[in-house]
Amino acid sequence: MSDTADVPGADQPVDPDMHLMRERKLAPIVPTASIASSALTLVIAIMTYLASLTLGAVTIIGDTARGWQSDIAREITIQVRPVEGVDLAQSVLEASRIAEGFEGVTGVTVIGEEVMKDLLEPWLGSGLDLEELPVPQLLTVAIDDDDPPDLETLRRKLIENVAGASMDDHRAWLDRLVAMAQTTVVAGFLIFLLMMASTVLTVIFATRGAMSGNAHIIEVLHFVGAERRFIAGEFQHHFMMLGLRGSAAGGVLALLTFVVFAIWIWWRGNDPSAEQAATFFGSFSMSLTGYIGTILLIFAIAALTAVTSRFTVLRFLGTLDRNSDEIEG
Repeated sequence: MSDTADVPGADQPVDPDMHLMRERKLAPIVPTASIASSALTLVIAIMTYLASLTLGAVTIIGDTARGWQSDIAREITIQVRPVEGVDLAQSVLEASRIAEGFEGVTGVTVIGEEVMKDLLEPWLGSGLDLEELPVPQLLTVAIDDDDPPDLETLRRKLIENVAGASMDDHRAWLDRLVAMAQTTVVAGFLIFLLMMASTVLTVIFATRGAMSGNAHIIEVLHFVGAERRFIAGEFQHHFMMLGLRGSAAGGVLALLTFVVFAIWIWWRGNDPSAEQAATFFGSFSMSLTGYIGTILLIFAIAALTAVTSRFTVLRFLGTLDRNSDEIEG
């Protein structure tokens, strides 16, 4: 009686892939540490950093544009120009009364003299005497988003009843703002696609390079019975880990970049350059969507790297099988 008769599973055939997986711990098909692997990790980190910056910038600009659009849509401006022989103060009161009488107007605010001086100071300097200048009087009219007034009727009534009055509903600025935001989003999306395409091509070349350096091992394993999925899985795991390390480094660095910009704007709050940047781009603080998108991008790039390498290996092994069949034929 054989000594192995009582051993469970002793008569079962040995899976060659299981044997190869045990040997893999001692001799991996793809070297885990090499100059090529380090270079690929660095390239993926750079691509992820740039892609994350693009995603974050598009998110910030989109949020800021929506904020501008919302603010503009909730407010209109009435301008009353000085007219010879007409009391400007009385004209302002009449314009305010007409606006307040419209349904959908939630409030009318007359811009004071001190505020007007602050608005004109960058162009005309300090110490202005508004009584000596033909400066129009401005009124801001807050409107209800859900039930806006009839702006055309309001405009016509102001022109007919108040000398020198005009109304600006900011429609031209709103159209330009929407067009700019849409152009920015499209441009950012195209840049993002180019970066993803560059990442895929880089992984393809890196996988082919790794296979070229280990071609004899791959061919021997393949022809002695190792399944294609096992060999492809080895490369997939290797490049997935490289992609995850590189994308995590690039994504975290991009998030830190936005944090540094936000801190800089907060710290240089009174500086003209910081104020201008905050006016156009807010506080450089990404919304929750931006943070979630960056985190998802990290894993997406790692998965893209793994899938690309697996596809490349399977295609290479398929070419080997076809060449072998042609030789045997």
